[in-house]
Amino acid sequence: MVDKNKPQQEKRGGWLSRFAPGVRKIVSRRETPDNLWVKDPDTGEMLYRSDLEASLWVTPSGRHMRIDAPTRLRFTFDDGRYEAIDTPDVPEDPLKFSDGKPYKDRLNAARKAAGRKDTMAIGVGAVGGQDAVVIVQDFTFMGGSLGMAAGEAFIKAAREAVSRKVPLICFTAAGGARMQEGALSLMQMARTTLAIEELKDARLPYAVVLTDPTTGGVTASYAMLGDVHLAEPGALIGFAGPRVIEATIREKLPPGFQRAEYLQEKGMVDQVVARADLPRALGQILSMLMGGARQAA
Repeated sequence: MVDKNKPQQEKRGGWLSRFAPGVRKIVSRRETPDNLWVKDPDTGEMLYRSDLEASLWVTPSGRHMRIDAPTRLRFTFDDGRYEAIDTPDVPEDPLKFSDGKPYKDRLNAARKAAGRKDTMAIGVGAVGGQDAVVIVQDFTFMGGSLGMAAGEAFIKAAREAVSRKVPLICFTAAGGARMQEGALSLMQMARTTLAIEELKDARLPYAVVLTDPTTGGVTASYAMLGDVHLAEPGALIGFAGPRVIEATIREKLPPGFQRAEYLQEKGMVDQVVARADLPRALGQILSMLMGGARQAA
């Protein structure tokens, strides 16, 4: 039985307990975003994400990290301003393909992650002061694989350039053709080549910027058909990957084989340009080509 005349015993914790809720609020643990830090693939150093964004996703060691299509378009156009062009719709999963998981499911997952229909994105605006149509291939969307949607988008971009009488710039990044579309994906190599011929007939320049990685059927078609070929430092550029080549010829490849700098030495790349300098370089080259009669190959 409680004695009412006896002073009530203070709750456990004494006077300090009265301040505890406020103290807990001040020093409460704050959740750290999962993507706050990014690991440098060369040095293993942890880099602050905002610093990487400020440096255009180029690490202190000089590695030009892969970036998605919206980021690429923003970096390329003057002041990051451009008009987005919708990419055409194409039949989905015409072969009803499944590699353990239905192709439609893979497409839906990739679209949900990327927030768009497929690997290509198109924009129109000024690049280094020169109006141009820019098409960007995004490696984060199913490895930038070349399929019907990518082919149709390239044709749309080329015809947009012809109708506006401006150059076409293509940023390539791909692991090859999209196997889930079989021969239909391989047909895009020929179709994009014909679209480039339309640019030539209109006497309009076509510039290619090779980014990491550019391989497979993309390299065998529109990636190597430009009037000028620029590349980002360290970009892997080739048809088959170096491991496949070494396994086939049973020999060790030379240092830097299939990298942008090596290909510049061999004449396959005209110039290796740092990401920050690309808009200026492209603007100068294209304005020169647009200044008089186009001397395209």
